[in-house]
Amino acid sequence: MPATREIRHVVHFKAKPRDIYAALMNSKKHAAFTGAPAKVDPKVGGRFSAWGPHLRGINVELQKNKRIVQAWRAQNWPQGHYSIASFELRPVKGGTKLVFAQTGIPAKNARSINGGWKTHYWDLLKTAHAKQAR
Repeated sequence: MPATREIRHVVHFKAKPRDIYAALMNSKKHAAFTGAPAKVDPKVGGRFSAWGPHLRGINVELQKNKRIVQAWRAQNWPQGHYSIASFELRPVKGGTKLVFAQTGIPAKNARSINGGWKTHYWDLLKTAHAKQAR
């Protein structure tokens, strides 16, 4: 097993928790905000893929509009290696506070994964919801 790292982010969105949850868990909405193919089976045990074949995994725990826990992996990771990504959605004044953690990331991929969440998820979600608010 490779050495692993953990990342944590706290991100605020000008959208309701249900909107952020839907963007992450609905195939069409996920593809719309990322601009890349996504397929999500939104139930516990359901499989997902994002960014075409690059990311995939399994939904481990789902609390609608509140919490998502996924076993998650990138295509270039060691065979059979998964990380655990958790998304906590909390309503706050003006939108949603997302508390995100991902554990078990192969150490050699941690920097790119950390940056990838920011540029390929959080920034794109903020942009998508800013457009909807207009």
